[in-house]
Amino acid sequence: MNEVLLNRIIDALLTGAIVTVEVSVGALAVALVIGLTLATIEHLTVNRAISFLIRSYVESLRNVPSLTFLFLLYFGLAAVGVRLSSMTAAVIGLGLIGGAVVIDIFRAGFRSVPKGQNEAAAAIGLRPLAAFRLVILPQGLRLALPPLGNYAVGLVKDTSLVAAIAAPEVMFNARQIVNETFATAWVYGAAAVLYLALTFVVGQAFILVERRLEY
Repeated sequence: MNEVLLNRIIDALLTGAIVTVEVSVGALAVALVIGLTLATIEHLTVNRAISFLIRSYVESLRNVPSLTFLFLLYFGLAAVGVRLSSMTAAVIGLGLIGGAVVIDIFRAGFRSVPKGQNEAAAAIGLRPLAAFRLVILPQGLRLALPPLGNYAVGLVKDTSLVAAIAAPEVMFNARQIVNETFATAWVYGAAAVLYLALTFVVGQAFILVERRLEY
């Protein structure tokens, strides 16, 4: 492989990596906001209709293939006159799908807090909302960190799907270079190494946060 080709591969993949990071961060932010908000509502509400709506959202988004949902968002909305850029569709689509996953992560974290903690909070006169904010939420968030880290790592890998809607991330750029040069092994091998590096950084970041919160 000559130096010119090597430089093209490196440039294309690094440019794609920036987009991958942008999509990952944006989608993670959307997922966390949706997940924490709806998991909190579900934990506190006694209204069955609200719980049903939240569960419907979770089951619907978790059981539809991510690529299918991205196509619906990008091409389906365009068919009715709502045109989203590929980046916007990628962030919103992966964020909405992730929100359905993150709801259950936070829900499990809140439910993992021993019931005695809630009873003790009630015994000292804390109302349910105050008990949740001061007792359940901090502990639930800490308990949710490991599965959140796993989700974040999976999200970085799932950004490869947005190449199908022309978002110029790693796999999109890799495919473009392969179509031009036919250097399949070199390009996709380099893309795999890049994904490995990105997911390693994300995984280590969550491990670091977990360790800091242990003390």
